[in-house]
Amino acid sequence: MFPIPRAARALLRSLALAAAAGPALAQDAVTLKVHHFLPAGSTAHTQFIQPWCDKVARESGQRLKCQIYPSMQLGGTPPQLIEQAKDGVADIVWTLSGYTAGRFPLTEVFELPFMMQNPEATSRALWDYVAQYAQAEYAGVHPIAFHVHGDGVFHLREKPIRTMGDLKGLKLRAPTRQTSRMLAALGATPVAMPVPQVSEALSKGVIDGAVVPYEVVPSVKIQEIVKYHSETDPAEPALYTATFMFVMNKAKYDGLAPELKKVIDANSGQALSGQVGKVFFAADGEAKKLTARNTTNVIGRDEIALWKKASQPVVDQWVADVTAKGANGQQLLGAARALIDKHAAGK
Repeated sequence: MFPIPRAARALLRSLALAAAAGPALAQDAVTLKVHHFLPAGSTAHTQFIQPWCDKVARESGQRLKCQIYPSMQLGGTPPQLIEQAKDGVADIVWTLSGYTAGRFPLTEVFELPFMMQNPEATSRALWDYVAQYAQAEYAGVHPIAFHVHGDGVFHLREKPIRTMGDLKGLKLRAPTRQTSRMLAALGATPVAMPVPQVSEALSKGVIDGAVVPYEVVPSVKIQEIVKYHSETDPAEPALYTATFMFVMNKAKYDGLAPELKKVIDANSGQALSGQVGKVFFAADGEAKKLTARNTTNVIGRDEIALWKKASQPVVDQWVADVTAKGANGQQLLGAARALIDKHAAGK
């Protein structure tokens, strides 16, 4: 057997190392399955989730990439998204806390009537609140952002809402348990359903109207089905808002290389939450333009004062419910309001 020259041996070693390193480098790229319930043309997809994915890809040198599945393309129903994140069916999900009624009772404080006026400030407050008081509700997932949407608005087939009496007997879609309770307190008949079901329910007359922010109107083409849009006075806190989560499977996050975790961390938290709230608020204005051919009215401050009084039992019930489970409901309500005020003041 002829001896191999030193230079050749060095070349062979280099080739062997390159061959060994090749698969390792290929495995270092991570694809994140991102699942949500709205169409690919929705605000959530185009103005939040896709830009977030693009940013983490860029900042990770393309080592973190997303495969986004809109409209529940991975299967299941919107209320199952949180379980999909916990179980690893999806790596990241965007969904409403309120789609799983009673599962996030402490978070529900932000869904109480007339809590929110500034979506950006309230989203920042929501992040802080969960970090301080409600982390246990999100065990099994790694939070990336929490946020709210802009003012909830009535969208109605046959008549507008001007007074509380106009709500009596109307079947109205409600997104969350607290919104259902509020609508019932005001005299309506709430019908709980996720947003993707709203168009068909309106078209078939299953419901008389729905409460959603303007932002979601084009996603399900509500403006083509209803004739009336009834808003509350913009100087007053919103009729309602819903809380959203953007969360990651905890094992997936924990298994990332340290430098990739840093990229996720740099694109998570209070600042991101506020930015998303701001995006959703801005989208309200654009989407409202699509309703121009319909009739819109504003429910005035004096009337809203009556609504606040009528819906106070909903707030009291939330306080009593969480207190019965061992929390201090009144303290948590005060803490949520104080955080909203703090961020609204820019502190």
